[in-house]
Amino acid sequence: MALIRQEIGDVLRDFRTQKGQTLRQVAARANVALGYLSEVERGQKEASSEILASLAEALEVSVSRILREVSDRLALVEGIPDSVPETLVSGVSAKRFGDVELDEFDAFLIGTANESAKQAK
Repeated sequence: MALIRQEIGDVLRDFRTQKGQTLRQVAARANVALGYLSEVERGQKEASSEILASLAEALEVSVSRILREVSDRLALVEGIPDSVPETLVSGVSAKRFGDVELDEFDAFLIGTANESAKQAK
């Protein structure tokens, strides 16, 4: 069973490392204690919505993007539902999902929305 706080921590760590930032840099910009941020990234503490918003701002990423990534990872852990595109599933483990380009997933979502709109007409 995957814990949401662990997935949030993994996603935050992935975004931070992808941007080449240290814990100290992000903690300072988000105005949170370094130790607290470390615990959040390790899944030991749950970040409030206010802290999550501060961390997102410090990482220059939207909260919705963070939560979408968490949701996608949980979907993989829970059994890969049809809503996750096959191109993102093949060869991707739940813990490395952050390495996949989100542009592919965004393109999938746009295509799915367009197909749904056509079917509704």
